[in-house]
Amino acid sequence: MECTLRQIFQTHFEAYAKQHRLPAYVHRAVYWISRCRTAELGGHVRRCPEGHVERAFYNSCHQRGCPQCQALATEQWLERQRARLIACAHHHLIFTIPHELNALWCWNRAGMANLLFSTVRAVLIELLEDPRYLGATPAFIAALHTWGRSASLHPHLHVLAADGGLKDGAWVKPRRSHFLPARVVMQLFRGKLLAVLKHALERGKLRVPADSSRERVRSMLNRLGRKKWNVHLRARYAHGEGVAAYLARYLKGGPLKNTQFLEVSEECIAFRYRPHRDEDDAGEDTVVMRLAPEDFLARYLAHIPVPRLQAVRGYGLYGPRQAARLDQARAALSQAPVEEPKPLSAAQFLARFRNRDESGRCPKCGALLVFTSLLVHGTGPPPILH
Repeated sequence: MECTLRQIFQTHFEAYAKQHRLPAYVHRAVYWISRCRTAELGGHVRRCPEGHVERAFYNSCHQRGCPQCQALATEQWLERQRARLIACAHHHLIFTIPHELNALWCWNRAGMANLLFSTVRAVLIELLEDPRYLGATPAFIAALHTWGRSASLHPHLHVLAADGGLKDGAWVKPRRSHFLPARVVMQLFRGKLLAVLKHALERGKLRVPADSSRERVRSMLNRLGRKKWNVHLRARYAHGEGVAAYLARYLKGGPLKNTQFLEVSEECIAFRYRPHRDEDDAGEDTVVMRLAPEDFLARYLAHIPVPRLQAVRGYGLYGPRQAARLDQARAALSQAPVEEPKPLSAAQFLARFRNRDESGRCPKCGALLVFTSLLVHGTGPPPILH
């Protein structure tokens, strides 16, 4: 059996959906992912100019959570971010919500995500505009991840922050050698997020899990105020491109790639992953996890992106309406104004990674395959040429 997410959905989702209530957007996403690059979505035919071979190329589903067709979109996103980065050192910060809030997250995915973004923004703006730390307008990008390496529920924000800011037209560097004090960041993040959660709960803007109550949630939030939260400030990077490339790998395509699946059967789904000890530890061994199909789907479907939820957001100089000030900051560092790159085409993408994908060339003569006809929805591949 094919070891892909598409095959898992084709084989097991229908039975799972009959036993569990799922949002409509999950049904829609699974429908498209399970048909990605199949005849059901249509496509086109290309053939060798010398007549050696003819191939069908089926359309992609373009779902954010599809591990099969998001490589081009990921590369396009990365090129746009690289074009906007300020030529200075950057910091990588990670804000993680306690696991006690996971149930509340599951019942309020979009609402909790928006509160997490707004809280992290408020924390960094407050600290970095403080003269004790920076005293200038900062520049940072926040990206939402909802999973751990084993596809477990693990909502957190990755932040790429410039090592400095703009003040009165000049570039200002942080006063501290360690950018921001980790303990202060953690305490401020904890206090602000708990405050907005309590406020939303009191105003009825948070759905309470079915097995809980408003009083139990309020009590849990009070207990979390006495715990240490996981806020990680990593070492400074010489530039922002490395962290941007790290973020790009996880923004699209879902928590698991098809290359990680080892077994897909009626009884078991097995995949491999690297345990989360240190993302810079290249020598750590991989672990194989085996789950019953129902358990796997319960874990994986929790990460299907909520429609219209923006997973990457820019703030400060990296904000969407700060082009003039961003160029001003770049000029202060002798950097040219931002030039929006031309969108990377599929042909350019394949040419860039031609060593990984030769499907667009004839295996006999190496010539590029040329378009010959369209395939409408529901048609199969063309006859094989011998």
